[in-house]
Parts: sequence; C-alpha cells; structure tokens
Amino acid sequence: MRNWQGKRYWLVGASDGLGAALARKMNAAGVHVIVSARSEEKLASLVKSLPGPASYEVVDVSDDESVRAAAEAVGEVDGVVYLAGVYWPFGAQDWNAKEATAMADINFTGLIRVMGQIVPQMVARDNGHVVITSSLTGFRGLPGSIGYTASKAGTMSLAECMYADLRKTGVQVQVANPGFIKTQLTAKNDFAMPFIMEPEAAAQIMFDHMQTDRFKISFPRVFSWVFRLSQFLPDWIYYRVFS
Repeated sequence: MRNWQGKRYWLVGASDGLGAALARKMNAAGVHVIVSARSEEKLASLVKSLPGPASYEVVDVSDDESVRAAAEAVGEVDGVVYLAGVYWPFGAQDWNAKEATAMADINFTGLIRVMGQIVPQMVARDNGHVVITSSLTGFRGLPGSIGYTASKAGTMSLAECMYADLRKTGVQVQVANPGFIKTQLTAKNDFAMPFIMEPEAAAQIMFDHMQTDRFKISFPRVFSWVFRLSQFLPDWIYYRVFS
C-alpha cells in the first residue's frame, strides 16, 4: 500500500467525470490534489466540495504556454495523473478535420506537453509517480472512431515507452485502460455500450491500481479480454467481426 498522507498530486483533466471522482478518492486518502482543466468554474466547485487540502490551476493542454505556466504554478509534485480527453464519434467517411485534430492535440499531444514539464523534474530527483489514462480502444483500430482511438493508442504506446525507460528508477509509471464510463463524452454515443461504468466505480479501480507496483490495468476485466485478444486475430477475421 502506498502512503498517501501529505503527498501532492496534479490531476490534469479533473473537472468532472472520472477525473473528479478520482480526485475525491485521493483527497479522502490524504492527498493534496491540484486539479486542472479549462473550466475554472467547475474546478472551483470541485475544490470547494473536497474534504481535504486541495487547489486548482486552469490549463489548456493544447497550448504550450498554458501548460508551462500551469506546471510552474503547481510546482514540485509527488505524482501526476493525466486524464484530459475529448471525443467526437465519426468515421473516415465523415471526417471532421477540426474535431479529429482536437482529439489528437488534447488526448495525446497534450499528454506529451504535460509530461515534458513534469517528468524531467522527477528524473532529476529519481522520485515520482506518473499515471496515464488510455482506453481499451487503444489496443486496435475500430470503425467510427477516427481521432479518438488513434490518440488513445498513442497514449498507451507513450506509457509503455516511459515504463521501459524508467522501470528500474525511482519514477513509477502506470497506465489505466478503461472501457465505457458514463460521462458527457460517452453520452455522445448512439450505440449500446457493454459494461458501462459509473465514474466512481472506475475511479476506485484506478485508485486501487495506483496503490500497487503493477504497470498496466485494463478494465472491466471481462470486457478487456475482447480487445486484448483481438490483437491476435488475423486482419481478415478482425475486420469482419469488429466492423
């Protein structure tokens, strides 16, 4: 079990949904959480509702200067959790350049911006905790998911690269790959979402994972098997089944 008392964690993308639920659980465990997102109103409301030490810092992860300024204001932290993400469902036949670019720039490039500000500090002092939120969709390409699935595959790959580099150091890297979570993002879907979870339940799984030494968790477990096993299917079977 990790000792959470007095630790400072920066949660990026935590104004609502999974991020807000995780902030509540971590704060209740004794962590000083610094929550960030674009909406100051939502952040202020969340901080006010938390039981322990908490603060917020507005940030736009798609903007280099905003990330740099936010990281400077936040200062040295024991850990960082990246949860920022946007989503619009569409396929290649209905390509929306603006939305596709936004998904890449916030879900993936935003992660790179934040890591670029935080990881060098952790490496220099040989201590820190990095948690990256990817998705079950990141395991293999899916229909009707231009932008989102590719961005989540990128986050998963980046987490794997970081873990390969830092696993024998004092900087712990973890990645969580959730399935469907009931948020304003999944509310855009007009199809059945198997095993959809409430944010609080997903946050508990993530928080439990963060207390371990394991690198990766994919959940819900049974649903994750579908995506993980799909990697071993030959193309002609995979695309026939998943389309």
